[in-house]
Amino acid sequence: MPSQSFVHLHLHTQYSLLDGANQIEPLVQQIKSFDMPAVAMTDHGNLFGAVEFYQKALAGGVKPIIGCEAYMAPGNRKNREGGLAHNDYYHLILLATNLTGYQNLIKLVSKAYLEGFYYKPRMDKELLQEHHEGLIALSGCLSGEIPYLIGQRDMDGAMRVAGEFVEIFGKDRYYLEVQANGLEHQRIANIGLMEIHKKLNIPLVGTNDCHYLNKDDARPHDVMLCLQTGKTLNDPNRMKFDTDQLYVKSTQEMVAAFAEFPHAVENTCRVADQCDLKLAFNKTYLPQYRVPDGYTRETYLEELATKGLAARLRERPSSSPSELYQLRLKEELAVIQTMGYAGYFLIVWDIINFARSKGIPVGPGRGSAAGSLMAYALRITDLDPLVYGLLFERFLNPERISLPDIDMDFCMDRRGEVINYVIDKYGNDHVCQIITFGTLGAKAAIRDVGRVMEIPYAEVERSRSSSPINLTSR
Repeated sequence: MPSQSFVHLHLHTQYSLLDGANQIEPLVQQIKSFDMPAVAMTDHGNLFGAVEFYQKALAGGVKPIIGCEAYMAPGNRKNREGGLAHNDYYHLILLATNLTGYQNLIKLVSKAYLEGFYYKPRMDKELLQEHHEGLIALSGCLSGEIPYLIGQRDMDGAMRVAGEFVEIFGKDRYYLEVQANGLEHQRIANIGLMEIHKKLNIPLVGTNDCHYLNKDDARPHDVMLCLQTGKTLNDPNRMKFDTDQLYVKSTQEMVAAFAEFPHAVENTCRVADQCDLKLAFNKTYLPQYRVPDGYTRETYLEELATKGLAARLRERPSSSPSELYQLRLKEELAVIQTMGYAGYFLIVWDIINFARSKGIPVGPGRGSAAGSLMAYALRITDLDPLVYGLLFERFLNPERISLPDIDMDFCMDRRGEVINYVIDKYGNDHVCQIITFGTLGAKAAIRDVGRVMEIPYAEVERSRSSSPINLTSR
């Protein structure tokens, strides 16, 4: 990398919900305009935006570094007793250097939610010891354990904790994180971190804990924090950042900010060079459906479909001749087998068949899958596509490069039984649940911002129907 280069290694995107205000595409554009070679994503306690960030950064010509600002329990992650408060946790930055590190980061974050959740998804040093391979750790912001102990004037404790992290990660994968945000507490922390650096020879790295893109975004970000915490701007006890410096600064700004710590700037590039994660998106991973002896997945699917169609035709006589159904099923089978999706259909059939056998209500089918006679024959759907003139090609055709999409709807009261069946049959490591993110539309955003700014409701309603509220005028 060229001299005087810098890489942001502590940065929050929009996936640090109601805390990070960096939208990914504008962020990548800004990093590119600064001629920075790479940028890290370190959202609070999650990896929600990892894939989107990775793909958009690469598309924008910037090297993506996947990371997370982890919440660390003060003791055992499973402890929820003993007078713990809602903010009893420390922060720690974790960065994936390779695929093993990314997989370990996924495991750590998942276990933080499943085993350590207490107000926040928490992990602990025991987990780090189990899943540290391929990860680089930074000591974190003022909420990190070491900066906190320095602030408490417990340098012996800070030294001890730094030694613990070095034992877990090794000296080449653990860095003391200094920041230049204008806060007095940070200045004190930096002095202590420098002392630990000199005594234990742990390298320094400089970050800016970026929460928003530009300096002018500090005020809107302050409003967003109020939205997160349910407070108003005039509340003296609300959570706030006492600085406007947590934006995505240029290389020149960061070099100037760390004039006292030139090696901290150089080490950002060293860390970026250590991180070389490669993710592949051209391979499909499916659990294996085990067919009875003497069958392949293709022949078993064909037998199930043939028998299923015959049963359907006996139950619901159609005006279309049987030969037309047989031809359509044969054509669909050929496409499914050619594309290697026999196992996919068998898995979906298996799940639906289990639900029906247990009397769990199942939806009749929706979306493009309703155009598949195969799905109708297997009772995945209850719509006869020939009766309604529905096209199989809209659902699946040889030019389609992604998996077919079959929506399954189960009774909300008993869907847990279906999930447990799938976990038991295919393995816990082959089952996951997805998340959806709600967004604020323009009118809802104006209403909520008006509440935060304590603007009379009538005035907010007028603003919703005309021009937006000026955040800088109040």
